[in-house]
Formats: sequence, C-alpha cells, structure tokens
Amino acid sequence: MKKFLAMILALVMSLSLVACGGSKEETKPTEEKPTETEQPAEETGADFSVAMITDYGDITDQSFNQTTYEACKAYCDANGVDFSYYKPAGDSTAERVAMVEAAVDEGYTVIVMPGYAFGETITQVADEYPDITFIALDVGEGDLGNYTLPGNVYCAVYQEELCGYMAGYAAVKLGYTHLGFLGGMAVPAVVRYGYGFVQGADAAAAETGAAVTVEYAYGNQFYGDADITAYMDNWYQTLGVEVVFACGGGIYSSAAEAAAKVDGKVIGVDVDQAGIIDGGYGEGMTVTSAMKGLAPTVEHMLTEVAAGNFSNYGGKIETLGLVSGDDPEANYVQIPMESTQWSDSFTQDDYKALVKDMFDGKITVSNDISAMPSTSITVNEYGNIK
Repeated sequence: MKKFLAMILALVMSLSLVACGGSKEETKPTEEKPTETEQPAEETGADFSVAMITDYGDITDQSFNQTTYEACKAYCDANGVDFSYYKPAGDSTAERVAMVEAAVDEGYTVIVMPGYAFGETITQVADEYPDITFIALDVGEGDLGNYTLPGNVYCAVYQEELCGYMAGYAAVKLGYTHLGFLGGMAVPAVVRYGYGFVQGADAAAAETGAAVTVEYAYGNQFYGDADITAYMDNWYQTLGVEVVFACGGGIYSSAAEAAAKVDGKVIGVDVDQAGIIDGGYGEGMTVTSAMKGLAPTVEHMLTEVAAGNFSNYGGKIETLGLVSGDDPEANYVQIPMESTQWSDSFTQDDYKALVKDMFDGKITVSNDISAMPSTSITVNEYGNIK
C-alpha cells in the first residue's frame, strides 16, 4: 500500500511540474540580442520590464546607442528589472517597428528608443500598443510630422546649441583659432550643435581678440570612412585646422585618424569621448566633448515609471538643458569637468562662470537652425562632403 501511495504522489508531482513549466518558445529577433538576460520581472517583484531598441547603430558605438543601453542596463540591474535590447536588421522604419513588435511579444512593457530615426516608428506603434510605455530620446516635433503624441509616449530633446556653444567657446579660449566642424547628417540636433559651436567660438574670439576661422561641413552619414578621412586630411594638413568638432556618432573616427597624422585635436560629442578617442588614436587628442544627458534622462524616466508617475510625462516633448547655474554637472548639457583640457586661459572656474551666465540669461544662444548665425569670425561652409 505504501508503495502504491508513493507512486501516486510521484505521478502528481511530475504532472504539476509540467503544468508550471509552460510551453512558450523564446524568440530572438537578431543575434545581437544578448543571451544573458536578468531574472524576469515577475520573479523579482518589479511590475514592469524594459527593452531598448537601437537605431541604425549598435551598443558599441561609443555614443548614443551605447550610452542609452548602459544606462538602461545599470538601472535594471540595480533594481531587479528584466531588461534586454533589440537591434533592427537594417536602417528602416519597418525594421524598427518589427523590433518593437518583438519586444511587446516577449512581454516587455517599457520600450526605450534613442535617436530621431524613431519618429516615424512612434507614429506606427504608439496607438497600436496603448498599454506599452515608450520613452524616446532626441525625437522632436519635426521627426513626428503632424502626429499628436498619445499619453503612453514621452520624448526628450536637448538644447545642443548650449553645449555646442560651450565647446566652441572653450576651444578658442584654450588658444585654438582654426577650427573645424564635421557634422554627421544635417538633422536638427546636429545643426544645433554646429551653430552653437560657431556662436561660442565667436563670443570667445570677441573676448580674446583672436582671428578665428571655422571650416564647416557635413559627412552626410553617421560613420567615418576613407573618403571623409581624406577630406579631414586636407583640413588638418593643407588648411591648417587645429581641432575638429566631430559631431555625429562614429564619424569621429575619420577626424581622429586624420588628426593623429599631424598631432591634431578633436572635440567629442553626445558623451565624454575622451576615453575612446584618446585610447584609440592618441593620448591627449580630445580637447573636450559637447555632452547631453542621455543617461540621466533614462535613469530619471525609469525611476518615474517605477514610482507610477509616468502620467506626468506622457504625451509630452520635453526640452532639456540647464537646470542649475551653480553645478554644471547637474545640467542636461555640459562639457566634462574631468577630461576637458583646462589651462590658465580657461579654467574650471571660468567654465562655471560661463554656465552661471548662461543659466542667468546673461549669455543667450540662438537655437535657430534656418541659417548659419551671423558672426564676426570667418565661417567657410562646404555643405555635404558626400
């Protein structure tokens, strides 16, 4: 009898395990999706899960995608939230939409999307998935067309003209008088960086009395290649450019390759790029970087989602810039305190004073991108390189 009862008990337990195990198959849209995934939200106590989708780049771009990925992962690791990322197979709205669909199918409830390229994606998925929370970085009105954001979407844009101004001002105050601006594609964010850079260089030139020239061009792509490197060779070696603000994802590689041949300098963008540029092309190459607060935005918004406060942000496009006149590192636009090549001609205290004046409105920077700002310095515009 005891043996019979034992057999019955074993049978019941085995059936229970089969029922609990389920039969759902895990699908992976691309090989880029990491195999190491944190514990699912329902097992950690979190009531949401996070997916990040890359735009046309990947999470090793040392710029927009990588910063957003690392910020998402850091928050989720620290708070026991399920997280993964998806890389579209190509650079098209259809492929980005497919990744949103894949993330939703796999149960992710918060989707983070970095880059203006997601504008059209939002118009196709936001209404389709009203229960999904979408957080978009650098997606503005111009990227959305006439689309009205529903309450499940939040977009952050940045005042790139302000940190572009800081970088241009710093470069001239540090003694550089022949500058270059190499933009990626002439999208609004890149143009704001560039026009701010020119305004900052102009302001510093007025203070120092220096004769400043800026060579100004767009690569018409967000990555470097042999053609753009050759163009940069001409700037550095023939025109005598001393430092180039390389503004557009991986396009910095062409500026850095050319700079390395003549001991030239580079200014980074979006994040502090000193580590990747100096480490890959030459120690001390990066003068500074014009940065915007991608990681703080991600951390803040995920914290607000966790607190149940997303309704305060949904349906809005928020412009982020200066929030403190006393602490430059608290702002959403800045240059790095740690890696900027400060000197007696432009110190950290000088930078803090500059930020204070900008915050107080004593210094104003135009965000008009309809035409190159009027300045007293020489700006040579070349349009698109390719």
